[in-house]
Amino acid sequence: MASGMLFDPALTMAQTALKGLELRRDVISQNIANVDTPGYQAQEVDFETSLQRAMNAGGDLPLSTTNQRHINGSGLDGNNIYTTSPRDGGSTRADENNVDISQEMEQMTETTLSYEALTSTITKKLSLLKTIAER
Repeated sequence: MASGMLFDPALTMAQTALKGLELRRDVISQNIANVDTPGYQAQEVDFETSLQRAMNAGGDLPLSTTNQRHINGSGLDGNNIYTTSPRDGGSTRADENNVDISQEMEQMTETTLSYEALTSTITKKLSLLKTIAER
């Protein structure tokens, strides 16, 4: 029973979402750092689509096997559902850089708010589980 509470699929999904938000924050930071780099193309992270598929499939995504000796299996591994790609659209400057600092700051704010909301939700759920366990 205790293992069922500790390894709750909702907590696993939330952890995976937090990892995706962390990666998005890092990519946005990289874009901001390269705002004046000639030829730099802004990147973006889309993990929500894969996370939604995993939630609809009951949390099962294939594990990455980067070596032939790895064991094949399935399960939710947040490191394998992230997709980083060049950002479509936007305007490219004369130096072939397409980073829009306003867009980056807006996305950073949205990402931070999402991260804070998710951590707050996780904290409340863990607090509830702690209260249940103490009774």
